[in-house]
Amino acid sequence: MPALTPDTIRTLTETLSDLTDYLRKTPDPTEALALVEPLLDEYTGLPVQFADTLRALARAVQENLDTPRTGQGDLLITELRTAAWELAEQHALHYVLDDLRDLYGSSPTGEQGCCWCR
Repeated sequence: MPALTPDTIRTLTETLSDLTDYLRKTPDPTEALALVEPLLDEYTGLPVQFADTLRALARAVQENLDTPRTGQGDLLITELRTAAWELAEQHALHYVLDDLRDLYGSSPTGEQGCCWCR
């Protein structure tokens, strides 16, 4: 794995911005769904990954010996963990994607409906 730098992360956010710009041009829904699908994967999608990232950041800050032990610091760490929890709750967006694929008849497995609807 290449070394992580602010520039490599910036490239990631620029790619996401490019996707957003592309989707604003109202492409074919089937193609749009295929492009967004990796972002909403139940296990590796953006909500899950970003939640894990925020939790790891909170842990790194909290466990660093140079971090000031103050009420404000504790509050900020709690805010990171709360945001992580809220993001993780969005993991279920993959069900919306399943239903949209069904709507357009492009379910990759050929099945109809998400696991809750079968």
